[in-house]
Amino acid sequence: MNAQLAKVEAGLEEAVIRQHCKHLRLPSVASQASRLAEQAAKQNQSHLRYLNTLLAVEVEDRERHVVERRLREAKLPRLKTLDEFDFGQSPQVAATRIRELAEGGYLERSEPVIFLGECGTGKTHLATALCVAACRQKRRVRFVTAAGLVNELVEAQHHNQLGRMLQRFARYDLIAIDEVGYVPLAEIGAELLFQVVADRAEKAAVLITTNLPFSEWTQVFTNARLCKALLDRVTDRAHIIETGSESYRFKRTLEKKQRKQN
Repeated sequence: MNAQLAKVEAGLEEAVIRQHCKHLRLPSVASQASRLAEQAAKQNQSHLRYLNTLLAVEVEDRERHVVERRLREAKLPRLKTLDEFDFGQSPQVAATRIRELAEGGYLERSEPVIFLGECGTGKTHLATALCVAACRQKRRVRFVTAAGLVNELVEAQHHNQLGRMLQRFARYDLIAIDEVGYVPLAEIGAELLFQVVADRAEKAAVLITTNLPFSEWTQVFTNARLCKALLDRVTDRAHIIETGSESYRFKRTLEKKQRKQN
């Protein structure tokens, strides 16, 4: 009888704990309290040790959820990391330099990062990997192509929402603008992109990938004065990393074909 009563009382206590946790927004504590309590009893842990373990689970889960949310919000084309990048196939890219960037110092200092090289040399992979690293540091990140960013801005302007859109982009710790130079931009689009970049100068980091040397940016930004002003903003204190001219993807395709033939 006493055992049954104790079981009922324990069930009521668990229900009250879950209610408290719901009110305090502690879902991991609610779900793990009983299991960890049993574990603590078996191991003769102190009350403080049990409480420390329980709260640590809550903190770990919250941090994991924050990172997951940051990754979703970043809108990355694919989830690629530095561990997946083959530096042996890209001898021009120094692994130590990229890993140093991944630590996030450039974000603290609001320094631009530019990956410059031909198609297939790993620019987007490296940019994505730095975005993933920033998300894991719980930074707010947004990845977008140059054409996609311009389209968003033009559409926002058309609906009288440009100011709100610019404020939203200003809140990101890092904006990665991919494929600058692939598509020529109309003057209004170039001006809007310049505004996003200019607003971040010395305030927040911007990451750019481009297949064009800076001397050829006038092919994309046809207004010479605007182009000069943009280059002044993105190259000031920038980490400029050249990824080379030999396509890693093309080389990989050739190697696969050779293996099949052999």
